[in-house]
Amino acid sequence: MDVTADRYHLLRAATERFHAAPAALTAAQLAQAQRVAQQTLALERRVLASPEASAVVIAEAHVAAALAAIAQRYADAEALQNDLENNGLTHEALRLALWRELVFDAVMQRVGAQAAAVSAIDAQLFYELHRDRFTAPERRTARHILLTINAEFVENQREQARARLEQVAALWNGEIAHFGQLAAQHSECPTALEAGQLGSVVAGQLYPALDAALFTLAAGAMSEILESELGFHLVLCEAIVPATVLDFAQAQPKIEALLTARQQREMQKQWLATLSP
Repeated sequence: MDVTADRYHLLRAATERFHAAPAALTAAQLAQAQRVAQQTLALERRVLASPEASAVVIAEAHVAAALAAIAQRYADAEALQNDLENNGLTHEALRLALWRELVFDAVMQRVGAQAAAVSAIDAQLFYELHRDRFTAPERRTARHILLTINAEFVENQREQARARLEQVAALWNGEIAHFGQLAAQHSECPTALEAGQLGSVVAGQLYPALDAALFTLAAGAMSEILESELGFHLVLCEAIVPATVLDFAQAQPKIEALLTARQQREMQKQWLATLSP
């Protein structure tokens, strides 16, 4: 068994899955990382033993670039060397592991490139069957003012809270910026720190009463007093972004890229199945 290759694949599995070196993992995490490492190493060996791999030439500059990319993650060369030693690796072992990865990737790319090209008919059919993927729902930018209901405080008892919010509503001069000022001064929601901003939302994201009101308001309009389980609200519709639907011509490049990647993965899967275990 290639011990250094095994250690490298274990290190890669640990960092990719748990963002930690093998020595820092729990027993359960380490066992999982070891299973993944065994699988990826076995697959790499099968691919590198294939006739297709023997035709691949990796330029030394590509290996050097891969090494440099890893070195950039460390404060200096000494820190990299210490990390390699802690994981039972050497600089030469790392270089060899990266070379093997580059060969593996090159072979898989060549195999995937043999997949049949995606036809316009295939792309059109995908578009017709998945139109929902190419539709963006209407969005509305909203602000609100909240006064909570709390029987323990006189000013927040139900009737008093509503009366206070009616007074706030009467102060509004019709300008969005002024509504934000009122929210900052009177709202009891944390959004008061951001002038009452709720952000850009689609239908169904807010409390039902707020949601229903917001999506019937014109841009720049304020709702009547609304009630939720939090208390009483005023909602302002700041802006409306209408729903959009990409036509086939707009969606075609994205569809073709998606289907091409899918067909390449299937080609790679079929080719891997022909390799000796």
